[in-house]
Amino acid sequence: MDALDLARWQFAITTVYHFFFVPVTIGLSAIVAYHHTQWVRTRNEDHLRLAQFLGKLFTINFALGLVTGIVQEFQFGMNWSDYSRFVGDVFGAPLAIEALLAFFLESTFLGLWIFGWGRLPERLHAACMWIVHIGTLLSAYFILAANSFMQNPVGYRYNEETGRAEMTDFVAILTNKVQLVTFPHVALAAYMVGGAVVMGVGLWSLRRAALSAPGDARAADIPLHRRAARLGAVVTLVASLGVIATGDVQGKIMTDVQPMKMAAAEAHYETSSHAPFSVFSTGDLDGKNAHHWIQIPGLLSYLGQGDVNAEIQGIDNLREELTAAYGGDPTSRTYDATYTPNIPMSYWSFRFMMGLGFVTTAASLAVLWATRKGRAPTHRAWLWVALLTPFAPIFANSFGWIFTEMGRQPWVVYGLMTTSSGVSPGTTSAEVIISMVVYTLLYAVLAVIELKLFRDYVRKGPQPFADPTEPAREDDAPLAFAY
Repeated sequence: MDALDLARWQFAITTVYHFFFVPVTIGLSAIVAYHHTQWVRTRNEDHLRLAQFLGKLFTINFALGLVTGIVQEFQFGMNWSDYSRFVGDVFGAPLAIEALLAFFLESTFLGLWIFGWGRLPERLHAACMWIVHIGTLLSAYFILAANSFMQNPVGYRYNEETGRAEMTDFVAILTNKVQLVTFPHVALAAYMVGGAVVMGVGLWSLRRAALSAPGDARAADIPLHRRAARLGAVVTLVASLGVIATGDVQGKIMTDVQPMKMAAAEAHYETSSHAPFSVFSTGDLDGKNAHHWIQIPGLLSYLGQGDVNAEIQGIDNLREELTAAYGGDPTSRTYDATYTPNIPMSYWSFRFMMGLGFVTTAASLAVLWATRKGRAPTHRAWLWVALLTPFAPIFANSFGWIFTEMGRQPWVVYGLMTTSSGVSPGTTSAEVIISMVVYTLLYAVLAVIELKLFRDYVRKGPQPFADPTEPAREDDAPLAFAY
């Protein structure tokens, strides 16, 4: 592989890994803030214990997400300098605001929340976590504004002398129609992930407590764990319905600005009306040898245009249009010449995204049913539901982003810059391999740390109730992670 392919692999690996933590951070911060607020309002001990317990899991995830996110910025200078130079004037404002406003908002108020127990007024203390949550949403909004420019460039002019895109309308960038539908879709997907994590942890702890010996202290926490499992399931269910609704709108916007991406999602080669959507296919997705199983007539037309009888452009037709507009060889199979993404990757990532999302929705319904009227499920099957369900929406998010980015290829900024022209001209394959190996090994170590910390704190469970309004230590005692 050349430097371009290696740089793309490195960015994909580090980005997908980093995004494992992002939706957990957004979703968990909202649930922790909810429990803390409920403690202040109701003085229910379960809410306080869950706020502190889930807060530890959130803090672990936040720290790992911070470390992995820093690497993203390094890569722009190392491997994608031409791309950075081209979009730097446009990306500078939203990314600077994200770092200076959103990130510092998150980190500052998270510190106040961690070390504020018994020191800050209760309402102000609870508000700190809500501010952290608002910070995570603002951070997502400004980063998505930059990504939406890559999907649908607006609010800029091209300077032929410098060869750069220059921002002319910051408001247009922040209100890009792709941005306005992508942000709620991503935010709701994050709530889905956060809810699934809480549901999984609560269900695992509930089953463990229900199977404990009579008189075991863990049995007394059955109502607490059931509360966590059910709240997580409700958040997951409601968020998943929102993801479906916003995803439907996003599909129509995507068809408008990037029709090739929608065609690639179905390996749809010939323009047609009442275009079907296949659940899965076998064979080569080349328009000739594929066998589409369980096709739903008109569904692709509805996903793209909101009308089952609407016309959806095919890959072959779009390839000819893009070649005529930007030049190239429509018969070539080289990376840039056909303006066509990797069809199998687009096709399957789209289905894995949807499939894992529906699995998560079904799991939330199952957990709500199994825990109704005070029930505590103990069958071994529920152990696997608890362990695997949190990963389903996390990987659904990842496959969604893989589809979003791969389906845009060969463009790094749609219609303006191809990915091959954005790579650093002086970067060698050896340099990329070295940095990719270092980052991958580092991330492997961080993954072990993350999973071990999560496992250890989940096994310990919520700490016994201790009223934070009655400080048990002197003001000059050392601060600790245990609240």
